[in-house]
Amino acid sequence: MNMKKQLILLCVIVLLGAVLRLYKLDTVPAINADEAALGYNAYALLKTGLDEHGNKWPLHFQSFNDFKPGLTVYAILPFIAAFGLNEWSVRLLPALIGIFTIVALYLLAKEMVREKTNKQLAQYFPLLAAFLLSVSPWHIHFSRGAWEVNIATFFLVSGAYFFMRWRERSVYLLASCVVFVLSLYTYHAARIITPLLVLVLVANDWKALLQSWKRVVSVGSIGFLLCLPLLFSLVSPAGLARAGGVGLWSDSGPENRVNELRGNYENTNGVIPRLLHNKPIGYTLAFLSNWAEHYWGEFLFLSGDDIQRNKVPETGQLHLIEIAFLGVGILYAIRSKNKKWQTVFLWLLIAPLPAALTFQSPHALRSANMVIPLTLLSAYGLFIICTYFKSYTRAICVVMTLLIALSVGRYIHMYYSHMAKAFPFSSQYGVKELVTYLSPIHTQYQKVIVTDRYDQPYILFLFYMKYDPALFQKEHTLTARDQYGFSTVRSFSNFSFESVPYEKMIQQYPNSLIVGTSQEILPEANISQDIIGENGYRYFRVVVN
Repeated sequence: MNMKKQLILLCVIVLLGAVLRLYKLDTVPAINADEAALGYNAYALLKTGLDEHGNKWPLHFQSFNDFKPGLTVYAILPFIAAFGLNEWSVRLLPALIGIFTIVALYLLAKEMVREKTNKQLAQYFPLLAAFLLSVSPWHIHFSRGAWEVNIATFFLVSGAYFFMRWRERSVYLLASCVVFVLSLYTYHAARIITPLLVLVLVANDWKALLQSWKRVVSVGSIGFLLCLPLLFSLVSPAGLARAGGVGLWSDSGPENRVNELRGNYENTNGVIPRLLHNKPIGYTLAFLSNWAEHYWGEFLFLSGDDIQRNKVPETGQLHLIEIAFLGVGILYAIRSKNKKWQTVFLWLLIAPLPAALTFQSPHALRSANMVIPLTLLSAYGLFIICTYFKSYTRAICVVMTLLIALSVGRYIHMYYSHMAKAFPFSSQYGVKELVTYLSPIHTQYQKVIVTDRYDQPYILFLFYMKYDPALFQKEHTLTARDQYGFSTVRSFSNFSFESVPYEKMIQQYPNSLIVGTSQEILPEANISQDIIGENGYRYFRVVVN
């Protein structure tokens, strides 16, 4: 197969990936609170030069007091300037980045086998890697939304590719350094993965790097200077807020288990109980358990993440057929003399570490970079399967194509037809319809009380109403952090976001609108409107008091 045919096939694969990432991008799934926060903060910067809370061009966005890394906000800002504040302007760049990642993985895979004598492997392995990523449930899911992890993954793949080519030209080493640094400004988990991945790459090529130490020192100095603003930010109280909220150490479970085990001894403070059952051991075991869960077959191939926002019904993070590809790929990669597979295996081992350091595990979002080494190994296994029986190569390729097409077709059906119905609260369905109903009439009432049962409702109202950031900056306050380290806004304009005990609201707020769920609003109430989401689920009831 000549280069022209390879490029045509790559274009077809990229086009397939683009369709899977762009079709109904603005409606499926509904936009969630984090996406709305990214979009509204970019909108606020455009209008006022301040974020939603009045901070001037920040490195981290305070948002829900989770201090989101700022690069994504600045990256989508031009799209909001061009297309206004809406779902497309927030999601388009991340979706495009997801498409670019397919090309980046193709280049990385091509670089892995560039010096090998197996011409078939050099021709087909990069295309298979790009194809499997283009149809990957894991990668599609986090490309169809303003997920910072998707952008960070692109930087990781690009950084690894440039690093593998650094011997050719110094500019590749500099490019690798720059994109790795950009990943640190994009997503919290990258601040663990990126340094470890760089160490893996350096360890596998340390002799050549040592010989070019002047070049390495100069590029490393540039990288250090680029990281300085981030380093100062991370050691601040704001920089530690996120870790303090979702970190494993904020989970009392391992400590409770330690106390339970010590309770089996007569002297709970004796040497043996303290030596065998203590917090360091308890939290280490919890961490290792969290880390190992990301390699379970159920998570990877059957049910995916426990968090509904991060999954599709009855679908794993990978296609079920990839069990065979991975098994063969791992076996042959271990036997391969290509040392670059060592980088892939080590990447696979470090990929879940950020998720393992939290109390939510396995976690598809924080471990999303796992899809890269897994896809490379799957592609290698698929290549081996298709070429092992040379007399039946064509027939095997046809069978593999049909099986993959069947799996992809089922995934698409579950994503578009069942996800919103099976997981009606996985995203903020119904809020757009509610805001559309309330926007033209809310000023007619003294107060509009909206249930806070669903995640951060205020930011969705700001987003859909395109509420003037200058007004919001003056009239709101953030609540104190909850047990997970997050805050919210309880009111702005005449909107109030709180729990809705219906009888209490009726007495306290005359001439008001009360918005609650079907469980919060009594059937005999003066219901003026039921708010139905696109999935047919009744999310809210609006009562005129």
